[in-house]
Order: sequence, then C-alpha cells, then structure tokens
Amino acid sequence: MASVHESLYFNPMMTNGVVHANVFGIKDWVTPYKIAVLVLLNEMGRTGEGAVSLMERRRLNQLLLPLLQGPDITLSKLYKLIEESCPQLANSVQIRIKLMAEGELKDMEQFFDDLSDSFSGTEPEVHKTSVVGLFLRHMILAYSKLSFSQVFKLYTALQQYFQNGEKKTVEDADMELTNREEGERKMEKEELDVSIREEEVSCSGPLSQKQAEFFLSQQASLLKNDETKALTPASLQKELNNLLKFNPDFAEAHYLSYLNNLRVQDVFSSTHSLLHYFDRLILTGAESKSNGEEGYGRSLRYAALNLAALHCRFGHYQQAELALQEAIRIAQESNDHVCLQHCLSWLYVLGQKRSDSYVLLEHSVKKAVHFGLPYLASLGIQSLVQQRAFAGKTANKLMDALKDSDLLHWKHSLSELIDISIAQKTAIWRLYGRSTMALQQAQMLLSMNSLESVNAGVQQNNTESFAVALCHLAELHAEQGCFAAASEVLKHLKERFPPNSQHAQLWMLCDQKIQFDRAMNDGKYHLADSLVTGITALNSIEGVYRKAIVLQAQNQMSEAHKLLQKLLIHCQRIRNTEMVISVLLSVAELYWRSSSPAIALPVLLQALALSKEYRLQYLASETVLNLAFAQLILGIPEQALSLLHMAIEPILADGAVLDKGRAMFLVAKCQVASAASYDPPKKAEALEAAIENLNEAKNYFAKVDCKEQIRDVVYFQARLYHTLGKTQERNRCAMLFRQLHQELPSHGVPLINHL
Repeated sequence: MASVHESLYFNPMMTNGVVHANVFGIKDWVTPYKIAVLVLLNEMGRTGEGAVSLMERRRLNQLLLPLLQGPDITLSKLYKLIEESCPQLANSVQIRIKLMAEGELKDMEQFFDDLSDSFSGTEPEVHKTSVVGLFLRHMILAYSKLSFSQVFKLYTALQQYFQNGEKKTVEDADMELTNREEGERKMEKEELDVSIREEEVSCSGPLSQKQAEFFLSQQASLLKNDETKALTPASLQKELNNLLKFNPDFAEAHYLSYLNNLRVQDVFSSTHSLLHYFDRLILTGAESKSNGEEGYGRSLRYAALNLAALHCRFGHYQQAELALQEAIRIAQESNDHVCLQHCLSWLYVLGQKRSDSYVLLEHSVKKAVHFGLPYLASLGIQSLVQQRAFAGKTANKLMDALKDSDLLHWKHSLSELIDISIAQKTAIWRLYGRSTMALQQAQMLLSMNSLESVNAGVQQNNTESFAVALCHLAELHAEQGCFAAASEVLKHLKERFPPNSQHAQLWMLCDQKIQFDRAMNDGKYHLADSLVTGITALNSIEGVYRKAIVLQAQNQMSEAHKLLQKLLIHCQRIRNTEMVISVLLSVAELYWRSSSPAIALPVLLQALALSKEYRLQYLASETVLNLAFAQLILGIPEQALSLLHMAIEPILADGAVLDKGRAMFLVAKCQVASAASYDPPKKAEALEAAIENLNEAKNYFAKVDCKEQIRDVVYFQARLYHTLGKTQERNRCAMLFRQLHQELPSHGVPLINHL
C-alpha cells in the first residue's frame, strides 16, 4: 500500500510504492508546495514596481530564501507568511493557485510553459545564474522529465494540497471567531493547532538534497549557538528518522542524530549514531574521493578519536583510553600529524590528574604551534593556565599567558575561544578571591556576546562559557545579599538553557547552592538538608561537604566529624586544594564548638599554609579570621586583634556580606575582651567603638537575612549597653533578642562562642 508521503507528494524516485535507497539521486523534484512558490515568484515578476512598496518588496526578498531552501510547508502557513510581507500579493497568489487547482490539468501545463518566458527578452525578469533563476530552471527541468502519468499524479497531489490548505484556513477563521466569544477555551484551541502543525511537519514528505542539507546545517548551527531555538530532541529525532528512512546512507543525518542524543545524555544511541556516521562515510566513498586512498584510513582514525571523546564525556575513561590508543596507532601508520595532535590533547584530558600531565600539555602546545593548529594551541594554553592556577602560580603570570592566547584568538578570529578565555579569567579571579575582578570579567563576556549575532537572529550566547559567566554572576550577587538580582540571573539562565540542554547542570548546581546558603542563613536546617540530595546528584564532593555543614549546625558533632574526615582524605587524594582548606576550616570549627580550641590551632595553621602556598587569598583571610577567634577563646584578645587587622581588609574589599559581618562581629568581641583591663574612661570609649562595629555587623547580617547571627549581635549589644548604663537601648536590644530567640532554635552552645 502506498504511504502517506506518496499519496500527497510526487517523487520521481518512487516507483510501485517503493522508495529507492538513493533518494538524493536527483537534486530536486516538483511538489505542490514548490508549485505554490513558483506562483509567488511569477506574481512578483508580473507585479509592477509601483504596485508593491519598497518595504514590502524588501520583506518579500528576505522571505524568499527560507522558502526556497526550507522544507515543504502547508498552504495556509505559506499564505500567512506572504500576507505578513505583502497582503496584496498574498491575495493574488491565493486566487492563482485556486484557479489552477480547481481548473484542469492543462492549466498547470500552461503555467510551466509560461515560466520559461521569465528568462526571455533583453532585460529578463530573472537572471539564469541567480538563486531564483537556478530554482526556476531546476523546476522546469524536473517537470519536463515527468511522464504523463507522473504529471497526473502531481496535479492530483496539487488539488489535495489546495483542499487541505482551504480546510485549514476555514478552521483558523472559525477558531478566531470562537476565541473572541469564548476566551477560556483559547489554550485548548492553541494546543490543537500545535498538534496539527506537528503532524503536518511529519507528513511533509522526503526532502530534496538541498532541503536536507539546509535543514541539517541549520539545526547543527542552532545546537551549537542557540539550543533553545533548535527543534526539541524528540521532534528533531523524529525528523531525522524520517530523513534516514528515505536515505539510510546519508552520513550527515547520522552525525546530527549523534549530536541530538548527546543533548539528552543517551550514551547508547549517541554511540550507535556516531558509528553509523563513520560507516556511511566510508561506504559512500566521500572521504576517498576527496583524499584518495588515504580517505578510508582517515575515517577510521577519526572514528576512533571521536569514540574516545564520547566515552570521555560520559566518564568511561577505560574505554576512552582503548579507543584513543587505536586512533594513535592508525594515525602513526598514516603519518597524520593533525590527528596525532588531537590524540595528544585527549591524552592530557584522560591523564590530567597525574603529576606529570603538564609535560604532555606543554608538548601538545609546542606541536600545535609547529603544525599551524591555532585552535588546539589556544586550548592547550588555556588548559595549562587552569592547571597552573590550581598549582598556585601567581595571577600576573597566568594573565600574561592568557593574553598570549587572546592574541591567537583575535588573529585567527576564534570567537568561541575568546569567550572561553574570558570565562576562564572570571573563574581564576574568583579562585583567588578577587570578586570585583571576577564581576568585571563576567560582565565583559556578557557585553561581548550581546553584540555578536549569527544567522537568523540567533545570538551566540548559549555556549558553555556564557553559562559559566552567568552562574558566577548569580553567585556573586547572592554573596552580596542581592538575592532578587541573583534570581533574575537564574531565571534568564533557565530560559537560555532548558533542563534538557547539555549545560543545564551548571545553573542547577548554582541554584541549589544559593538556596542552601539562604536556608542555612535563615536557620531552616531541615530545608537545607533536603537540598543536599540535589547538590550531591550534581556534584558529589560539594554535596558531602554541605551535608557535614548541616549536621554541624544541628549539633550532631560526631557524625559531622566522620563525614569531614572521609571527605578530607578523598580531596587530598584527588588534589582538590580549595575543598581541602574548606574542610579543614569546618573541622576547626567543630573543635572549638566542642570546647577544644587548642586542638583547632594546628588544623587552622595547616589550612593557612595551604592557602598561602596556593595563593588563595580569600581562603587565607578566612583562615586568619578563624585563628583570631581561636586566640580570643584562648584568652589572648590583643593578638587576635592584631591578626584581624591583617585579614580584614581583603574580606571587606572582596568578601561575601556574611563574612564581612562575621569579621566586624569578631572585631567587636576582641575590642570588648581587650578593654577589660582599661581605665573606666578608656573602657567606655572602647565599648562605644565595639557597639559601632556591632551595628555594622548587624547591617551586613540583615542583608543576607541571617537571623541567628543577628540574634547573637543584639544579645552582645544588650550586654554592652547594660555595662554603659544605657537602659533604653539595652531594653530595645533585649526585646529584639527575645523575639529572635523564640523564633530560632538554640543548640546549647554559649552565644559568645559563635564566630
């Protein structure tokens, strides 16, 4: 039985209900949709310059290219597109198609005979070599090759196409009337309309070679630059399956299927499509034609290389290494230096946890420069900078190296790598604790991307570097207490990177971390505990660390200590220095909350040594803050105060609002403890200064809605006001403390011992 495609559309490659495997043997064939486009072109040529305004003609010219290159669409949709550009011409086209469809076969014959007149005369309407001229010539040639029975099938299909279009137009008109009368049913009608449109797309028949190539290149470009504008994974796969049904050997369709499966993290289907792509590439002989006998081997080695990259992406490192070894072996046999350079880069990726991995990377960069591969050379430099940043190299040397890579980017117009470089700078400044510089770099990247657009109004800002910059921006705003701004950034991220997109995990983790911090600040530990599961699913190390923080806040010290010790051993093994320092600070806090500040000192000194060695300035300042608190508990407030003067400047300059509040609170505690031995006038002056610092700390805590810390501050202020004899201020602070104390749980730890 003939398929739906055959009954609606004529394809000269179909005979006796069977589609030939090589459906792209003929570049183009006539379909009812293309006849409608030919009518539009004919009407544009017949219409005088005065009848159509300049703006309408310009809109029509812009509309023509997607109509000529894109897949077939329904007649009602075509009418709508023409009407948006030029209503007068849309009416003429509709009348002309109606006369042809409701007339006789000879009307269609006469129409194709008249098309040749467009090229006649000293000043023809259409030039033969123009885009429109080539389309007209292809259609005339394809029509002239049809037999009478094929022409009759085409005319029958045109009548069916017209009837479906008329029916759809009537339905749309009825729907508009219904919507005016019944506003509540609007959504149901829209859903019905969408489902009909999807069915029409799926029944649009086989695409010609040009249409298929345009469709594949358009979707591949959208997947790379703006995934939200591409078809959904399910819809795109449905279209690709339809395309492959008519031409199973179309290699590019298999590759797009591979990219589409990567979006949804489908390892089996993506591997299957990738292998099919290279199989078809070899079978069709496309590589052999361009590269001689070398083409066959080239496909094999790049197939192995891509397979290694795929396994590496899904974390199958052993399989990736085996595939990479195969690619290296074939590339060495063929003396393919370019492929070997790619293999060398992937060798570094697989072995970057080893201590000697930087040797591979340096060798890769030198070889890439030698063979004139700027893209690989730049990626190598940026990987080297990242590795050196984790190794604790100074920021000025890293920025000089990135400047050299930027010269390569601008010289070779590698815009994608420019974005990656700026995102890298943002991350490095945050790693070193310079939030102002990180904010500047993130905003620079957003400004650059907003100016660079690609075809079809697509903004090239849906890349991974853009997502990373926006996540940094959201976290930086949240650290400063600007939660509304952070929510707006996250909202934008969710629109740009839907949950099924490949970079969605970045904003998901960022969102979960911000929610966790807010819950902890608000004293809602049960809510924070529920968020730990989501964080662990996205980042296991971060999830375990935050679980320990929750246990610590809930006063479950022994469980928190066990978890932190396990995490510390794991992070030391994988050389995650930043997390090692954070864990050491949490362990020290456990010790002094367990009334053992002396045991916390060696732990803090170890954290300080690591912070200094790896030049993590902000973590070093935070460690000094903890050391000062330990000294305060041990009864040496003068030394604690001198330590604070060393650490407080970086915290106030680049620190989070919560850390600024903790620093000012600690300064006030040290001032009060130091004033114990002062004369009464000097003591009163010191207490007044402490109250000022407490007010500043309270303002900081209020920005992040940290009620537990505000409770501690007002308790301390009430004590100080009582000492100074200020009864009214004391009563005000005491009332505020009582309200907060009733609202928040108390864990039995003396309030004065909280940092």
